[in-house]
Amino acid sequence: MTKLSVNINKIATIRNARGGNQPDVVKAALDIEKFGAAGITVHPRPDERHIRYADVLALKPVLTTEFNIEGYPQPSFVDLVKRVQPTQVTLVPDAPDQITSNHGWDTQTHFSFLSEVVGELKAAGVRTSIFVDPVAAMVESAAKLGADRVELYTEPYAAQYGRNREQAIAPFVEAAIRARDCGLGLNAGHDLSLENLAYYYEQIPWTDEVSIGHALICDALYFGLEATVGKYLACLQS
Repeated sequence: MTKLSVNINKIATIRNARGGNQPDVVKAALDIEKFGAAGITVHPRPDERHIRYADVLALKPVLTTEFNIEGYPQPSFVDLVKRVQPTQVTLVPDAPDQITSNHGWDTQTHFSFLSEVVGELKAAGVRTSIFVDPVAAMVESAAKLGADRVELYTEPYAAQYGRNREQAIAPFVEAAIRARDCGLGLNAGHDLSLENLAYYYEQIPWTDEVSIGHALICDALYFGLEATVGKYLACLQS
């Protein structure tokens, strides 16, 4: 079954809005694990506007599921990952002031840079995933540079889903098949939701992991966190 990794950045955003430690990010992560999620994702950015480096250090000793750290591989981020040694690191091409991820890596243009970073992180024993658009050539280059997985950037799928879901999923199926043919593990994330997740899973059931944060936390405002995690897990049942 495809694993659900819950991105807890938005929980940290709420905490940071008032200072203090409410809601408690570590407690929320442990509760999410207890509710059935198979992983926790964080995306610390340089300005620490949501998840802080200190949060990452606090989470590692207590999590019992997979820990996925996302981010742009600047030196401080790479040092953090090597220190924490999470289950997985997902490399994203975000600028320091970017609100959210909005594109994948051009793995051909940045091949040398990514090869060096991936080699360093894999030497530290961390599974490495590259965030890419659903383009076969980008997937192939990710395999050649030594990545363990790719994460398909699914915002375009989510944006088009309501108009034509078959057309929306088509490039993702093609990219997913190419990843499988290249021997890459396969993740997906960005704007997956209760509306579109089940169909995505139905079409690409060999996806190893989906990382979902914003939509899940929004749904939790109405359904509660435990019930919401259950609803997302139900979308990933064969």
